[in-house]
Amino acid sequence: MSYANDGKLPVIYVRGYAGGASGINTAVNDPFYGFNEGAVQARVDGQNRPVFHQFESPLLRLMTDHGYQLLVKGNQELFLAGQDDGEVPAASIWVHRFYDEYASRFVRDPGSFSLEEAAEDLLALVRLVLAKTGAPRVFLVAHSMGGLVVRAMIQHTAPDDEFLGPDVDAATRVVDRVFTYATPHGGIEFAHGFGLLERLRDLTGFNGADIFGPERMREYLTPTALRDAPADGPFDATKMPADGFPVDRVFCLVGTNAPDYAVGLGIPAKLVGERSDGLVQIDNAAVQDAPRALVHRSHSGPYGIVNSEEGYQNLQRFLFGDLEVRANLTGVELQGTRDDDITWQLEVSMSIRTLPVVLHEQSAAHLCPVQIEWENDDDKTAKPVPLVRTFLSSAAARPTDAAGRKVPTLRHVLGLRLVSLRDRKGLLSFFDHVENAPEWADALVVDIGEVDGRRTTWATWNSTIGSAIRDWEPRPGVDAPVADLAPADPRYWKGEVALPAITRGLLGPNAVVTLEVFPRSTVDRAGTA
Repeated sequence: MSYANDGKLPVIYVRGYAGGASGINTAVNDPFYGFNEGAVQARVDGQNRPVFHQFESPLLRLMTDHGYQLLVKGNQELFLAGQDDGEVPAASIWVHRFYDEYASRFVRDPGSFSLEEAAEDLLALVRLVLAKTGAPRVFLVAHSMGGLVVRAMIQHTAPDDEFLGPDVDAATRVVDRVFTYATPHGGIEFAHGFGLLERLRDLTGFNGADIFGPERMREYLTPTALRDAPADGPFDATKMPADGFPVDRVFCLVGTNAPDYAVGLGIPAKLVGERSDGLVQIDNAAVQDAPRALVHRSHSGPYGIVNSEEGYQNLQRFLFGDLEVRANLTGVELQGTRDDDITWQLEVSMSIRTLPVVLHEQSAAHLCPVQIEWENDDDKTAKPVPLVRTFLSSAAARPTDAAGRKVPTLRHVLGLRLVSLRDRKGLLSFFDHVENAPEWADALVVDIGEVDGRRTTWATWNSTIGSAIRDWEPRPGVDAPVADLAPADPRYWKGEVALPAITRGLLGPNAVVTLEVFPRSTVDRAGTA
């Protein structure tokens, strides 16, 4: 078998919606359906000169960073079908070219695009890739509508399959992880038109766009055996079945940059609204309870989400990372009462050492701050606030110390800014407000390493370092780490970091950032993590 049991499973890429016949003909001209697109960004140096950062594309970076192969040989699928079973390298990239059969430049009198047929063809491609590579499962990576094709395969096609089904989680046998860029998991809705635009789209099915409406989504996301089952309430496409494909094996990358989505002269971005990536509203871009990250990228284009360093860094860490880190703000006691007209918001960012980009960012400027909500009417304690859920790789690049040795820890930095607004009967009041002046701001520097074979974490607030963050290095075995609240399991770590004393008058004396570190691996290697 070609698979080396190293967690480098085959990657299958599924592109997004192309529109009508003209868009489909344009899409099929690209041999890799857009997975090969890169971008150029700039920042200024010490002399205010632009310095360019060239992102090569997720396709090339998987090849250069992780040794993946792209085996086209004139026609990927025909080449694959002609190989002996188990002889094709598992660390390989494949493109699901589902639009080819609907392109008039390839096919005489092509029919209308069918999402269900694309999902069936995806399952067939998955089976072929598994047979030829000997890999136990695949990674599925999808952009926009491609994520709905993937979910249709997982939630409908696989359970209906005579060999995999009828279990709702049938796809777990062939799919390890799913990564979606800007997928409308909850459909596409418009901020204008009072619902008339959605009803017109769903009624006419113009260019097949009714696939983004609730009725069609219910059809292709529900196994045939369950379509007539009584529903608990209105269909919510952002929910995956509790007993189906595990949501912790799905990652949703959400875009927050609507203005830079210029498709259709920018009209779709205006209709969908600013709180979106220009096509998919933020609240519709993720599966409930699945790991996610928000990045300031648009749905596509020069500032698109697929052709971005932010997208790739989240992708590679989710696919190959061996650590999962979760951070929550707990123990918050809001000042005043629920009847006050104060709204509390938290701006959150997450960065990883050695990277030129932010991997997760929620801010008021991008219309997506974290809302701090009351727990209930009788308790001043706020609900636990999820801050970030990210993935790290022990094999990632690390800087060297003064002696030329690699530093022994993985570092990520959690930036926090607390802001408040007056909300009077639905109207924001700025009478006593000072814009861009947070009530509190700081950054939590978190280093993860090992001492005597045990997972260990050090953390400190930037306000206490007294020098540049790069100059602070914990010394394993010398500097006291954050106390481990779960010492019984040497692989799992949990700890709490108290907020700086300055926040006690704002968030109460018991507010802490709760950190958890979990080991992780692909399903076939779960026992070796």
